[in-house]
Amino acid sequence: MGVDEKILSEKADEELVEVMNGCICCTVRGDLIKALKNLHSKIADFDAVIIECTGMADPAPVAQTFFVHEEIGKLYELDGLITVVDSMYIRTRLDERKEKGIVNEASQQVAFADRILCNKIDLVNEEDLADIEGRLRAINPTAEIIRCQQSAADPSKLININAFTLERVQEMDAQFLDTERRSKHDPNINSIAFNFEGYLNLFLLQQLIDTIINELGANLYRYKGVLNIAGMSKRYVFQGVGMLFSGNFTTEWTEDECRDCRFVFIGKGLMEEEIRTAFYECECDEELRFKVGDTVSACVGDPDTKDGWAKGTVIKTWDEGNPYRIEIHDEEKRNVWAPVDDNNFCKKQ
Repeated sequence: MGVDEKILSEKADEELVEVMNGCICCTVRGDLIKALKNLHSKIADFDAVIIECTGMADPAPVAQTFFVHEEIGKLYELDGLITVVDSMYIRTRLDERKEKGIVNEASQQVAFADRILCNKIDLVNEEDLADIEGRLRAINPTAEIIRCQQSAADPSKLININAFTLERVQEMDAQFLDTERRSKHDPNINSIAFNFEGYLNLFLLQQLIDTIINELGANLYRYKGVLNIAGMSKRYVFQGVGMLFSGNFTTEWTEDECRDCRFVFIGKGLMEEEIRTAFYECECDEELRFKVGDTVSACVGDPDTKDGWAKGTVIKTWDEGNPYRIEIHDEEKRNVWAPVDDNNFCKKQ
């Protein structure tokens, strides 16, 4: 399931083609070939084709497409392979032990790279960076390593570099052109992808994400999503790796757009049904029980005690993703939020 077309700028002068039928390095090279042929008919309209694989892809079969498929080889030249490594986690991924015949995708991607973006350098110290670069060069001594934050790098070092050479790859992997070889991925690593139309409560969602990160962080290789938050006109984009998470409101939903929620998780031993159910429990309705001007009891402390509740008036609905903003009837006229429209936070007076 695609997420990126919900994130990429609508003003960009590019065409996005998603190959959706499975792992691009295992099952969909036929679709990739078809997409490349279709794109070539529009070659006057573009300068290059960029193929983005997931973090779990083996780059060898994708690169192989440009050499073993005669027609594609005539239409395109493979300019180079770029790999982004996460400075926080790359050594952990490289050290993962795999059963015989199972590809270590991190090691394979580093080995095939012509350029390596050593990303998130702000999250590790210089000693760690030196060690990381030493590990990378031990696998691939010829690739240029570019340090960066948020993958910001000079495009001139990434495009039109004429860096890929079949000779180097064959020296590293004598079976590179063997079309009968298939990538075998770790069966313990799985992906979860689902979407649904509806609204999510921001407070419940943030609690859920905290729980997922704390409980599954070490096993979360990659996760991202575009979400429809109740009371907000902008889409909420979240993404992360392991314990590192970021989420923010980005572009406005358009009137004719399907405001759905979509998620992708990639990791080790992820329990699909549990994660799916947990997200559904964050669903809510934009229609509220109370309106502006209603008198209510608002939770201002321990909800199990009498002192934990106070009389107040609803002065705003859907305020920054919260169903209610309530002015308390006291001398200070405090304002509190009711983050969820239920009796745990707000009830009839």
